Amino acid sequence: MEAYLQRNRVFLLLISWIWVPLAVLGGTGNNTTKATSPLSSFSRPKVVNVGALFTANSVIGRSAGPALVAAINDVNSDSSILRGTKLNLIFQDTNCSGFVGTVDALQLMEKEVIAAIGPQSSGIAHVISHVMNELQVPLLSFATDPTLSSLQYSYFLRTVPNDHFQMYAIADVVDYFGWKEVIAIFVDDDNGRNGISVLGDALAKKRAKLTYKAPFSPGASSSEIDDLLVSMNLMEARVFVVHVNPDTGLSIFSKAKNLGMMVGGYVWITTDWLPSFLDSSDSVNPETMDLIQGVVALRHHTADSDQKKKFASRWKNFKNVETSSFNSYALYAYDTIWLLARALDLYFKDGGKVTFSDDPRLRDTNGSALHLSSMQVFDQGQKLFQTLIGMNFTGLSGQIQFDSEKNLGHPAYDVLNIGGTGSRTVGYWSNYSGLSVVTPEILYSKPPNTSTSTQHLYNVIWPGETVTQPRGWVFPHNGKPLQIAVPYRVTFKEFVHKDKGPSGVKGYCIDVFEAAIDLLPYAVPHVYILYGDGKRNPSFKNLVNDVVTNKYDAAVGDVTITTNRTRIVDFTQPYMESGLVVVAPVKELKSSPWAFLQPFTLQMWCVTGVFFLFVGTVVWILEHRHNPEFRGSPRHQLVTVFWFSFSTMFFAHRENTMSTLGRLVLIFWLFVVLIINSSYTASLTSILTVRKLSSGIQGIDSLISGSDPIGVQDGSFAYNYLIEELGVLESRIRILKTEDEYTSALKKGPQGGGVAGIVDELPYVELFLSNSKCEFRTVGQEFTKGGWGFAFQRDSPLAVDLSTAILQLSENGELQRIHDKWLSTNGCSSQSNPADDTQLSLKSFWGLFLICAVACFLALVAFFCRVYCQFRRYDPEPEDQEISEPESVRPSRRTLRSVSFRDLITFVDRRESEIKDILKRKSIDSKKHRGQSSDAQPSSPV
Repeated sequence: MEAYLQRNRVFLLLISWIWVPLAVLGGTGNNTTKATSPLSSFSRPKVVNVGALFTANSVIGRSAGPALVAAINDVNSDSSILRGTKLNLIFQDTNCSGFVGTVDALQLMEKEVIAAIGPQSSGIAHVISHVMNELQVPLLSFATDPTLSSLQYSYFLRTVPNDHFQMYAIADVVDYFGWKEVIAIFVDDDNGRNGISVLGDALAKKRAKLTYKAPFSPGASSSEIDDLLVSMNLMEARVFVVHVNPDTGLSIFSKAKNLGMMVGGYVWITTDWLPSFLDSSDSVNPETMDLIQGVVALRHHTADSDQKKKFASRWKNFKNVETSSFNSYALYAYDTIWLLARALDLYFKDGGKVTFSDDPRLRDTNGSALHLSSMQVFDQGQKLFQTLIGMNFTGLSGQIQFDSEKNLGHPAYDVLNIGGTGSRTVGYWSNYSGLSVVTPEILYSKPPNTSTSTQHLYNVIWPGETVTQPRGWVFPHNGKPLQIAVPYRVTFKEFVHKDKGPSGVKGYCIDVFEAAIDLLPYAVPHVYILYGDGKRNPSFKNLVNDVVTNKYDAAVGDVTITTNRTRIVDFTQPYMESGLVVVAPVKELKSSPWAFLQPFTLQMWCVTGVFFLFVGTVVWILEHRHNPEFRGSPRHQLVTVFWFSFSTMFFAHRENTMSTLGRLVLIFWLFVVLIINSSYTASLTSILTVRKLSSGIQGIDSLISGSDPIGVQDGSFAYNYLIEELGVLESRIRILKTEDEYTSALKKGPQGGGVAGIVDELPYVELFLSNSKCEFRTVGQEFTKGGWGFAFQRDSPLAVDLSTAILQLSENGELQRIHDKWLSTNGCSSQSNPADDTQLSLKSFWGLFLICAVACFLALVAFFCRVYCQFRRYDPEPEDQEISEPESVRPSRRTLRSVSFRDLITFVDRRESEIKDILKRKSIDSKKHRGQSSDAQPSSPV
């Protein structure tokens, strides 16, 4: 705290050194210090002073000045506000000078102002904000510099939109049209530098960037601006953002017009300075309008209202009006006065007073007054400032309300397109919903939505009177060609190799790149530079890193697209599919005497055998009571079950089925047998007739689980992948530099100093297998997925255009033609474990078995339910037994004595026809007995 006070004391002392001669010459100095100087002894003073700091003869000043005076007159003539207190406007002209503006501001502070409006200059605002902090006077600033913050300056309140939002609006426009590189032209002052700094941050969030910052001094000559534009025209970016002062900005476009930079292919975006100039001009001559055709500009959005229309109709009657029209700063100036008036009215209602007192810090250590003694502290400045930031009302410019950072709420801009003799609105931007063709006032009533799909603008007419969207970049005139690094390969030269031709390189990758370049609508001058010494394959990791460090503009060749590489460079669309596979030596398998068992797995054999017995048993149960072929001695019946079960395999069963349920089960089972027989026959045929090759390595899992050496191609990313991703020990990896080393290492094997297998990318492996007469095979599956692409520096627009060209090559068949030209079409089939490939397992047939099992179960349930019903009606006693008592009074036999299991088995074992006869006789006897009982009953007396 002590350091802070000391710093402020030094700052005021420095100002006093400037102020002393001015005070003496002007006669405004004061040699005595007032203890308290109230403007009035009443709670509501008759007059309060309000300061204004503007450059009167400027685009902003010519609009803001008359609006301030008009607002003061309207407030003083309105009896409903301030009630007897008048506002006195003290206007100081800063004359576009930082020094004069600072002095004017210090003079203004002698007038006991309760608030100061302005300045429009960021440089003056930075200096004056320190003074305002010490004197506790609110500063209602028109400076749009994003670095001016209420966190640093406690009495700073911006009453115009912050340029922070304008720069984010420009970034959204750039992103909407898909541009990635922007050149910024700005005045080298606080407002220009700080605004462009925010623009760089905003573009970075959209994955775009400022490729060049082009500052020029406020008083730059025509030749300096001319040289600046010439240097920018040699660059590849064609999107220019112009952030300058409205009084001097047109000189930029005049020079650009002369240099041919206002034609098709160029994009010019300006901040609000250009609409401010056009809106405040009586009429713009055709020559001036011709300079800015096709320019996109942002203008402060102010809502249409009756108040705004009324203000516009009164404009010509205001004092000191120099033009017949005004810009948005007139509306903000008018609203600022009313903001202060409303805040003062509320301040006075809360008992606020206007008093000033001396600041003891303006005295030296001996107690003598410094030469700043005429400046006094506004005692109630903090209370008035808090009242100001809490205000909320509707003004000419829209809703006047401040957010937590003391900025106007709901900042919005009109997106204008300059054309013909004026401009047209192609959309709006707000920090609430981004770009839209709907006015922000309508969107405020809806939930915020800034997703890409909701961003819209109307069509823009670009420089050159074209509606075709500019690409935003070109290859610069007189610029050097692209420096393209090409791997100097030792192995697999079909992909790329050194050549004595004009380009110096040749191969599949080069042909693809050249074919894609030919499809672009513009020329791409480029030269190929071999990367490597030609003695061994170069490191592709180092190759990509050299592109990142701008040593090369791009890398063309068999560059694999990996996750880590995509974080540092931009790849085109893959032009070749690629993935890691395992190559291993194989040997031919000889036929086995037990080959007939190989079609099915052990589990499949067991389940099939069990189902044969199960179905045979079910059919025996269902047929036993009906079919005499399923009856006989126990031994005979057991043999019948086994014979019937397995004879269905060949459809050779001789027993006929007589029951409906038995026939139903047999139909399902024979269908299952048919499928099993067909599958077995096909699999056995394949096993006995197709040549089988076997390898001790079944894939990447079995390769890394062992301890044998693993081979990789020199320079391949597979080396790091095995170590970092799969955890293979570095000591196990053998680097192979030539195709001969590939062959030798695989033939020797781990025991002979070779390798168990080689891990490499599929395109290399296919070419190697073809060249080695298919002596080796790939085993297992491709365990990574990827592709080859051309690598460019981050955010390179050429990567996007080439991706589109590669897709066109793929669609028209040119990519396949280039492939057939360089790479052999004689492929070698991959072969893993042949037994596993041809054996049929239970998972392929469990659905059939399930259907058959369900059919058997339902048939058995139906059978036993029928048997149970019959058994309840069946009486095991002799059929000729006399019935000694009426059935109606005799309890049921089933409830009086228990039925033995032997009786049940005996019943089930009997023929169906016998059971039906017994039940039929019992039914007839029962009817006879009921008839006799009815006749024996005595007649009733008459």
